[in-house]
Amino acid sequence: MANQNLVKAKLVAYNGEAPDIELMFNPTDISFSRTVSWSSSEGNRGTTLLPKVNFSGVEPYKFTLKQLVFDTYETKESVMKKYIDTIKKGVETINGSPDQRPPVYIFTWGSEYFYCVITSLTYTLNMFLNDGTPVRAIVEIALQEVDKNNMPGGRESASQGAQRTEDTRV
Repeated sequence: MANQNLVKAKLVAYNGEAPDIELMFNPTDISFSRTVSWSSSEGNRGTTLLPKVNFSGVEPYKFTLKQLVFDTYETKESVMKKYIDTIKKGVETINGSPDQRPPVYIFTWGSEYFYCVITSLTYTLNMFLNDGTPVRAIVEIALQEVDKNNMPGGRESASQGAQRTEDTRV
């Protein structure tokens, strides 16, 4: 028996910066990765002769939604117009303005996972109607976590140190 309450995975545009991206079919798996930075100094060695390491910080989580299928064969609509053009807005500046950044999204699937930005988009058109209209695409979207309390393009830095500078652009 099919579940009548299927929740769709989505990339919800923060603050309405772009159209939301609803996945046609939910992902089968999502891999998350995060890098921890450690630094070492060549001359600073312990008794085992291994370099002493110091914690430098953490990088944001990165994850990729792979092999997402978008299919409009039954309706005979172009998969580009119905889905891909909306997804492409995630790797373009907001409203096509050259002095803007691409949009921030909130990845949700029932609950909120991350605030994130799209770092890479790959799509392959692999089914066409007789007139050349594309009706199926396989999509891969790479995402990177952003701090929801310090959004990209914000006017204030979260830094509290002496080096803090205020953005005075209007």
